[in-house]
Amino acid sequence: MNKNHPPLLGYADQLSARPGETVEVKVSSYLEGEYTARLVRTICADPNPEGMGLLEEAIDCSFAGSYAARVQPFTPGSCVKVPLTEDSQLPDTFTLTAMIWPTQPGQGAQTVFSVGAASSGCTLFLGLDGAGRPRVAVKMTDDSWCECVLDNPIADRYWVRLSASVNVVEGSLTLRCSGNESDEASRAEFTGSAVLKMETMDCLMIAANETTERQMHFNGKIDNPTVYVEQLDLETLDEQADRAPVYACWDFSQDISSCRVVDLGPNQLTGTLINFPARAMTGANWDGSEMCWRHLPQQYGAIHFHEDDIYDFEWETDFSFMVPEDLRSGIYGIRLEQEGQHDTIPLFVCPPRDKRTARLCVLVSTFTYTVYGNHARPDYEPSWLDRNEAWNAYPWNPAEYPHYGRSTYNFHSDRSGICHASHRRPLFNLRPGYLTFGANACSGLRHFQADSHLTAWLENQGYSFDVITDKELHDEGIAALSGYAAVTTGSHPEYHTVRTLDALQQYRDQGGHLAYLGGNGFYWRVAIHPENSSLIEIRRAEGGIRAWAAEPGEYYNAFDGQYGGLWRRNGRPPQHLAGVGFSSQGRFFGSYYRRTPESFDERCAWMFEGITDDLIGDFGFSGGGAAGFELDRYDRYLGSPQNAVVIASSENHNDTFVLVPEEQLTHITNWPGVPNEELIRADMVYFDTPSGGAVFSTGSITFCGSLPYNNFDNNVSRLMKNIFDRFLDS
Repeated sequence: MNKNHPPLLGYADQLSARPGETVEVKVSSYLEGEYTARLVRTICADPNPEGMGLLEEAIDCSFAGSYAARVQPFTPGSCVKVPLTEDSQLPDTFTLTAMIWPTQPGQGAQTVFSVGAASSGCTLFLGLDGAGRPRVAVKMTDDSWCECVLDNPIADRYWVRLSASVNVVEGSLTLRCSGNESDEASRAEFTGSAVLKMETMDCLMIAANETTERQMHFNGKIDNPTVYVEQLDLETLDEQADRAPVYACWDFSQDISSCRVVDLGPNQLTGTLINFPARAMTGANWDGSEMCWRHLPQQYGAIHFHEDDIYDFEWETDFSFMVPEDLRSGIYGIRLEQEGQHDTIPLFVCPPRDKRTARLCVLVSTFTYTVYGNHARPDYEPSWLDRNEAWNAYPWNPAEYPHYGRSTYNFHSDRSGICHASHRRPLFNLRPGYLTFGANACSGLRHFQADSHLTAWLENQGYSFDVITDKELHDEGIAALSGYAAVTTGSHPEYHTVRTLDALQQYRDQGGHLAYLGGNGFYWRVAIHPENSSLIEIRRAEGGIRAWAAEPGEYYNAFDGQYGGLWRRNGRPPQHLAGVGFSSQGRFFGSYYRRTPESFDERCAWMFEGITDDLIGDFGFSGGGAAGFELDRYDRYLGSPQNAVVIASSENHNDTFVLVPEEQLTHITNWPGVPNEELIRADMVYFDTPSGGAVFSTGSITFCGSLPYNNFDNNVSRLMKNIFDRFLDS
């Protein structure tokens, strides 16, 4: 067993599927022999022994059986790979040059250019010499070196030009690095024989080296990498560049939304991005005059590479299966087991396209699940694993395995924010039994596991429901929801594309009944890659509770060219759709709601039939109460409908709760102009729509955690039964 890897892991090529569609499953095992696979239906993903505990139902399936175990490797690190043919070999004399913006210039060898075959090649890289001094170097196949030891270190996050000129016939090579903070240029020359073996080279790479066991990935931006077919004088390179013959010139500002890297040179050496580095990055010539790359693409000719970029493990398929036509819509898991180890890969099965098998639709927030995928929490402590063992919870935590790729709530190793996410890799926190918070007295769940409080309640109460995920909503729009009497979210539908938000708005406005049972929903705008539907992009622009902040000029998505960040800053505050929007956040503690006088009016009293309590949800498996962690409030100024009624508001939150940044204007003033404590609340809201529909919103992430409390017998459960019964009978 390898301590650097969990012993048994897998993932599927898609998170959701409809009957008749094929799912491919990829598995890696560090155990010998065979593993078994079977299908289960996930009823409850909360391992808390004070509740239902983990509850699964075995389902007959075609793929059940044993499979040969094998280790499937993966390689983090992004780069550009350019295949070379016999007709596109480097000439005997050439010059390599690029503008670079290194983010970790003193952290080991990092490739800018490499060209080579299986046993030969040439690599231009940054590194340190034997005395630990910064250097720029070229390494040849025969281990000959030319290095330029710099008087001053290359500054991080500062543009410099790196160049090398080579004459294979004469055996000469020149290096130059210019434009560092002191504006001094460093230069060294090397003359010798057999500088480069002139056998056929099969590829050229930018930001990595395929000819070495360690790929020496570059961390930082690269702009305008160019190869000239002459050995140019590097001191006057800028003066010669316009008239020197070009072998290849890759313009990263071309086709920004694609995985292609365009060569403007005569050989048309198109490159391919490996591991999805960040595009639409400000280049060396960016002057701040334009913030949108679509308007001035020539100033966005940089790509930001990282040694830890990894979004698609590209494992081979171990087995595949077609979703049976008679498999009911719901939440399933592909259960892998071997020698006491296990992994359950979630699969959300939707109904057949254009068919409804229930009147209620549960909208599963797979975009949010993916964006949070492998979130390594900054407050993680190894002691959290003790709770996992005591509860027989999911045993692995992403904080222990950073090489499996972290989430967009984490940083790259160079402290730049992670802006891409994908489910085509094992996601530890997207597993039944995973505990987000390992030290809380409550269940400590978020996302998939927390949403199972809702689906377990629906099962317990006898409600039939279909499952639709963000992917179907994005791909099919309103057609994915049309015909359902009611649609409900889970606890945290935070991330949305313009298509998913439009579809929900259209469903509501066409007479649908929408239940928003979470907090901090409809908050961030994301984009889907046009060539890879599993890849999601988030730009954390101005405002919002941000795990990191995008660099100036880099607020627009590369995938769709649209302004990223908060939907509120895109003119669509959550209040427009659901009547409430994000207002306050604290630690994972829950309080309660107090009914308002309006809740006793004839218009709203039906919701509280059978409930005599003034306090709603002063209990629960999430934070200990129904109103907690992230809170949404009613606000007419931000678009809450005029006819929306606040039927309950939370109170008595502890001192860990603060306003979200977009509400705070100065240290003593806020956006609404009222005391801060008035804004630290969750509002439970109800409103009718002109088309005959209605919206019910809870404004709290921890709300669903109260549904299963006391074996589902409580006032939150009764409230939701009244709501769903009315919505489904309409």
